Amino acid sequence: MSVPDYMQCAEDHQTVLVVVQPVGIVPEDQFFRIYKRIASVAQVSIRDSQRNLYIRYRHHYLPENNEWGDFQTHRKVVGLISVTTCGSAKEWPQTLDRFHSQKEVFGATLYDSRLLVFGLQGEIAEQQRTDVAFYSSYEDCPNVEKRVEDFVESIFIVLESKRLDRATDKSGDKIPLLCVPFEKKDFVGLDTDSRHYKKRCQGRMRKHVGDLCLQAGMLQDALVHYHMAVELLRSVNDFLWLGAALEGLCSASVIFHYPGGTAGKASGRKPSLAQGQGQAADAGKRHRPGAQEVLIDPGALTANGISADTSSEIGRAKNCLGPEDIIEKYKEAISYYGKYKNAGVIELEACVKAVRVLAIQKRAMEASEFLQNAVYINLGQLSEEEKIQRYSILSELYHLIGFHRKSAFFKRVAAMQCVAPTIPEPGWRACYKLLLETLPGYSLSLDPKDFSKGSHRGWAAVQMRLLHELVYASRRMGNPGLSVRHLSFLLQTMLDFLSDQEKKEVTQSLENYTSKCPGGMEVLTLPDGLKLPPVAFSKLPIIRSVKLLDLPVSLRPHKQKGLLENNMSTKSPFIYSPIIMHTRGEERNKKIEFQWVQGEVCEVQLMVYNPMPFELRVEHMGLLTSGVEFEALPAALSLPAESGLYPVTLVGVPRTAGNITVNGYHTSVFGVTSDCLLEGLPSVLTSGCVVEVIPSLPRLQLSTSLPRSAHPLQPSKEELSSSVSVQLFNGETQHLTITLENIGSEDLETLEVASKTCNTKEKLFGEFLSWDLDEAVSQLPLKPGQSVTLTVNIKVRLDFSGGENLLQDLNDDGISVTGLPISSPLRQVLKPRAETKPLGSESSKTDYNHVKPIMLGVIRVGVTVCLKSRGGAEDRRTERQTDCSFSHVEKKAHRGGRRHTEGDEGTQRGTKAHRGGRRHTEGDEGTQRGTG
Repeated sequence: MSVPDYMQCAEDHQTVLVVVQPVGIVPEDQFFRIYKRIASVAQVSIRDSQRNLYIRYRHHYLPENNEWGDFQTHRKVVGLISVTTCGSAKEWPQTLDRFHSQKEVFGATLYDSRLLVFGLQGEIAEQQRTDVAFYSSYEDCPNVEKRVEDFVESIFIVLESKRLDRATDKSGDKIPLLCVPFEKKDFVGLDTDSRHYKKRCQGRMRKHVGDLCLQAGMLQDALVHYHMAVELLRSVNDFLWLGAALEGLCSASVIFHYPGGTAGKASGRKPSLAQGQGQAADAGKRHRPGAQEVLIDPGALTANGISADTSSEIGRAKNCLGPEDIIEKYKEAISYYGKYKNAGVIELEACVKAVRVLAIQKRAMEASEFLQNAVYINLGQLSEEEKIQRYSILSELYHLIGFHRKSAFFKRVAAMQCVAPTIPEPGWRACYKLLLETLPGYSLSLDPKDFSKGSHRGWAAVQMRLLHELVYASRRMGNPGLSVRHLSFLLQTMLDFLSDQEKKEVTQSLENYTSKCPGGMEVLTLPDGLKLPPVAFSKLPIIRSVKLLDLPVSLRPHKQKGLLENNMSTKSPFIYSPIIMHTRGEERNKKIEFQWVQGEVCEVQLMVYNPMPFELRVEHMGLLTSGVEFEALPAALSLPAESGLYPVTLVGVPRTAGNITVNGYHTSVFGVTSDCLLEGLPSVLTSGCVVEVIPSLPRLQLSTSLPRSAHPLQPSKEELSSSVSVQLFNGETQHLTITLENIGSEDLETLEVASKTCNTKEKLFGEFLSWDLDEAVSQLPLKPGQSVTLTVNIKVRLDFSGGENLLQDLNDDGISVTGLPISSPLRQVLKPRAETKPLGSESSKTDYNHVKPIMLGVIRVGVTVCLKSRGGAEDRRTERQTDCSFSHVEKKAHRGGRRHTEGDEGTQRGTKAHRGGRRHTEGDEGTQRGTG
């Protein structure tokens, strides 16, 4: 026997073996359909008896294994069921001959046989035969199971007769010597009359009868015979058969203690004690772990060693081994098997049976010792398929006892055996499937989310080796998409454990694969139904923080209660509100205070870090949002090696109004497209991800006819200031032309102009600003692209009678007033102090280089757009406003030089001025965008 049955368990010793095979040409699917129905009859209750007969079916069985039937009767083929297709009466003789030829293969051991014929009709099919059953088709065969039950009962009749014949043998001392195949040559010329030989024959026959009793459902009788066989065989040092007797004793005890079976599936088997005596419920009372191996009455034995009645020979309670004794006897039996080179298969199967028993007893360490012994059992020259099967079964058994890493090790060995160099056609698909099954044993999951829950689990070096093998196997399978997915997973989850050289090699391999098959975020489904989740490169680059940015000052919206009125305080009059604090705290943490505007470019700032030892090129990077329609504008990055943090601004344009949520970002790195969600990045700092998008607001461009002032105002957060300069003498009048152009997409419906006088130390006489708004209002509403002109008259009348205060103010500014009466305010000459005047200068010359401007006032222009809701009611009232400030200067101050202007005179776009330098402008100079 060269091929072990790794699926055997201890309870298989009480089964009879039936082979089911096709005869002639039978469709494979139809055969296994019938085979499944036949195999469903695994237990039959015998009529007029309390015993059950258990059947084990095989559709393939080597005839050479049948030669070991005397050694262990459950290995003997006692039944044959043949399945054939016969379409006509002409084919019937040939079909019948094939059936008889098939019976001859197992003819020496068969108790009975059956032939199931499908498709034959006519006179032949109408004949009543016990060994042949005819069916019109594979679909129309309702009584197959009933036929099988009758067949099993006929097997039991033969089995019971053989058991009785062996047990009541009266042939004197002439008991035949049962042998295994390799022993026959050893007994040639042996003295058959010696006492030693007779005991050997008696012991082996006792063991054989014990097997028959166990198969016939007489568990108690089997225990008696096994005990007697052990004593006889031990006395003559017949170690091979002594091991078989001990194994039989263990099997019978296992069947009694564990009626549910040890194969890991519910078989529903129950203890079958003769005459219904004994129950498993009180097994603990009657069977102690230290029970004696055998207590035999010597008078119970006849001259030939076989007693006709053994039911009263031995107390049942002392025949069954306890749970611990079962394992000790298994060890002893295996040690006896190990003495024989040709008994390697028997030894290996005994180890497997013991492991299954220990798994039920939850004795994992002892089970691992049996498995370790099984690994080193030499079975001679095994085929590659047999090696794969052996390593796979070892893996399953290690998994059964909870040794998951050891199980994964042998599963991986089996996978490598599938593609051994000696195999002409390597099975890469089988290799890949086995490698996938090893992942749990190495604490490895193909879901990237499992690696973001905490510290790394498992051995990173082993995991990386396994992932590389998966990549190679998937490539040899001809599936580059799988290779890309596994490489992406390796790079994402094992980045911290890769050396610099390994990082370069992995990325180069990934780029080679993605050049043929780009990676994406779709779920890959394998042929066996396993789904591979997508892998997002959240570490390429690493994101440390995400911050939503407010709009530029010129685009920021703000609510107003009324046109050109001061904002009312929106703060609650209550000091503390527990409801708001506790129910909306989470929302406040996520909601952004400012607002975005529909149709305007919005920005999100990311702080990124490049962990790679080379320059990282992100070909495509954009925002992932939800809530409103959003057009993400992609960006491309190039980050230096192992450096950061770098601020990266991602932009986009919301196309509709509502609440928008920034869910994450998407990238394209090394040919792999990734969608990285912020909820999967717990280490990323963020101040909030939800912001309100209000409907589109008007955009206004303001230009004036006067030059820009060198002393601009400091506007508030909600205002933009465009300071212009006008130089007038007291009482002089000048015209200011203000042009307002609608450069947005909304209509301007209302225009209001107001003025405000700044605090000055001079006294103003009357209003110095005047305008006529009727002509400008008549052109409203102002369509996009249209402009309106407003003329403002500036006339200044000042009172400089408070001269002392003026002199003090000028001195504070580092300017001295000399030589002119205070009563002539427009004739005052401003000079620097004497200590600041350079040596050698002419004191008699008038110096106009230092002139103090006097701020007169501010003119505020307000433009309103009314946004209508669907029902026509006014939904929101927004305003954009611009301030133009004016400064009065007593004397022209630019002697001998030209006036400096930028772009169109008097125009400015809303940016802050830099002290000591020129003003920074955006876009076309002279453009100012209002707020609303």
